[in-house]
Amino acid sequence: MLSAFRSALTTPDLRKKILFTLMIVAVYRLGCSIPSPGVSYPNIQECLEQVQESDNASIYSLINLFSGGALLQLSIFALGIMPYITASIIIQLLTVVIPRFEQLKKEGQSGQNKLTQYTRYLTIALAILQATGIVALADRGQLFTNCSLPVIPQSDIFTLSVIVVVMTAGTAVIMWLGEQATERGIGNGMSLLIFTSIAARIPGEGANIMQNGGLVFAGVCVFGLAIIASVVFIEQGQRRIPVQYAKRMVGRRMYGGTSTYLPLKVNQAGVIPVIFGSSLLYLPDLVSRLAGSTGGWFQQFVQTYLVDQSSWVHITLYLALIIFFTYFYVGITFNPEERADEMKKFGGFIPGIRPGRPTAEYLQYVLSRITLPGSLYLGIIAVLPNFFLGITGSGQNQNFPFGGTAVLIMVGVGLDTVKQIESQLMQRRYDGFLR
Repeated sequence: MLSAFRSALTTPDLRKKILFTLMIVAVYRLGCSIPSPGVSYPNIQECLEQVQESDNASIYSLINLFSGGALLQLSIFALGIMPYITASIIIQLLTVVIPRFEQLKKEGQSGQNKLTQYTRYLTIALAILQATGIVALADRGQLFTNCSLPVIPQSDIFTLSVIVVVMTAGTAVIMWLGEQATERGIGNGMSLLIFTSIAARIPGEGANIMQNGGLVFAGVCVFGLAIIASVVFIEQGQRRIPVQYAKRMVGRRMYGGTSTYLPLKVNQAGVIPVIFGSSLLYLPDLVSRLAGSTGGWFQQFVQTYLVDQSSWVHITLYLALIIFFTYFYVGITFNPEERADEMKKFGGFIPGIRPGRPTAEYLQYVLSRITLPGSLYLGIIAVLPNFFLGITGSGQNQNFPFGGTAVLIMVGVGLDTVKQIESQLMQRRYDGFLR
């Protein structure tokens, strides 16, 4: 495997792509550490220390995870890649609802370019809304609950507007960096930026666990390796449905007569259901904070059962939301009738199943049953860190380095990047990373 990495670095064009990707990552991490104009950096650091000592949950922990900790520091890249992820999910869901988007999706590359343009516009709009909300909470002193220091000393309308504009521009720059890394680098640029943000938080969280003792740290490492191995095993798992294509004459040539398979992954939805479930669980806390002290019983219920991530109500609701969104997202993104029509159009059929409607019913039957273990797998991995909040030193399951959203994203992005490097290496030599 080391020789394969050495071969990748000795190949000129592949080495150039890897170095370009590393440069994009370095620029992104540099922007995450530069504070926005008008923000008091010493006060921010003092508030962060007080929040970590008090172990208070943050309603923005998921966004803070994706931004590599830049959100709570109010840096120029504070919003991270989250607005783009949200916009991409919304556009993908709207392709099923809006006929115009569905038509663009079927037009090929030109239609995909148009959808990408819509995604960019929606990303900027979401970034403006999100930056405005975060700056408003910081100005009112609600971003850090137990910190009385002014995060924005001069809270006039001009200063707040400048911070919002800078954060929105930072999101646009991040979007551009991700697209450049995708076109001229290795792997998916947006995914690599998320991977970098999560990996940047692992040393700090590891240091927090180390404070509880070396034996606890060693146990967490062994436990984390077991989780990573399990995630890799299930992420690679798929149900291969055999498909045969009948022979057909086109002019004087004969086509078809081949056998292939239709792969259905166990985790067909990826990490999207976890993001949806986390976002919905943070909404009640956001509403209660905006309501202030007038929340009453609702605010008390939210703080007792929903904000406390070790609560059985939180864990059960989180698991139920993940299972629901897994079925919901798979049902939207994978259409068995379209797959059956495409197979019938090109003369393909599943052995023992008639083409057309019986094929669509069979695909739906298999998909509905393979989605159940996939949804349970996502739910278990996501809620597993909730049982170990006491050893993370932060009170957040998202900060647990070997569980939850972090490990799902890191393993998925790592596997995809390694596969892309190996495929490019296989174009030049036959031995890849695995012999």
